[in-house]
Amino acid sequence: MTGHAAEPEAGAASRADARAQDDAGRLDVVGVGEAMVLLEADDLAGAARFDASVAGAELNVCTAVARLGLRAAFASRVGTDPFGTRVLRDAADRGVDTGLMITDPGRPTGVFFKEIRPDGGRRVHYYRAGSAASAMDVPDAGPILARRPRAMVVSGLTAALGPGPARLVAALCERAGDALVVLDPNLRPALPVPALAPLLPRAGLLVLGQDESRVLFGESDPARVFAAARAAGVGEVVLKGGPEGAWYAGASGPVHVPSAAREVRDPVGAGDAFLGGYLAARLSGAGPGAATRLGTELAGRVVATPGDTSGLPDPDAARALLRHALAEEGAAGR
Repeated sequence: MTGHAAEPEAGAASRADARAQDDAGRLDVVGVGEAMVLLEADDLAGAARFDASVAGAELNVCTAVARLGLRAAFASRVGTDPFGTRVLRDAADRGVDTGLMITDPGRPTGVFFKEIRPDGGRRVHYYRAGSAASAMDVPDAGPILARRPRAMVVSGLTAALGPGPARLVAALCERAGDALVVLDPNLRPALPVPALAPLLPRAGLLVLGQDESRVLFGESDPARVFAAARAAGVGEVVLKGGPEGAWYAGASGPVHVPSAAREVRDPVGAGDAFLGGYLAARLSGAGPGAATRLGTELAGRVVATPGDTSGLPDPDAARALLRHALAEEGAAGR
């Protein structure tokens, strides 16, 4: 009898070890979207040379998450062209897992051009119609869900790429299981406004700007936005106000956190850095207040430097910021 009793205990221990190993290899965050090669110059019509980089909102979020020490993967499609090779290499160099990036021999990688005007304004021209990423569809959900991410970042930008990406976003929200669905509306003037209302009840976290809240809820006041989001079934809401900072939901209503920006040279990428910082902090155990402060800190650094992610702190400094956020959370709880 003793011998028979020992077998279930050993079996239980083995299963527990297997679960621990499985959880240890589990992704923290998967971002789903499109990354493109960006070529920029002061004068697109007359420039002889362009500065080249890789840009993509969800990839930027994953970059911030990885910089803070969590495991992030980017799910997308690229062409088998040199631009696709560059996107894959750039994502890997950022410390982002590329195992969910598919190469499509029949479609190109998207590209876009940015012109920096003398007044500091920016004019952007996209060439993404028929891109590999625009062909993403429901079958792409299987490999993503098989990695069992703790959180999946989906966006209105991805849903606006075409019918296939819209179906993929809906499928991921529907089949998320225990994964946190993080919805970033990321509405763009050059793309149609996607149908996001049906996704709201599936969103465990909604991070949006005041311009986007006006489109989704007809409101920009933090208290009214939070109330409208809760009524729509959203779990947690953070509202971004650009230079005004951000608001999170406190026990007695919205709590304001001022912007950490000291200099603004390029505002592109700030929202992605904010979301990456907020999400990494929340997944690491920080509360909404500490997470919002970390997000604003990363956003403030990004806007001070040209480029979507070049202003992010190096890995050691970034992880120190996360440790500070967690220590701040611990001190507040004592």
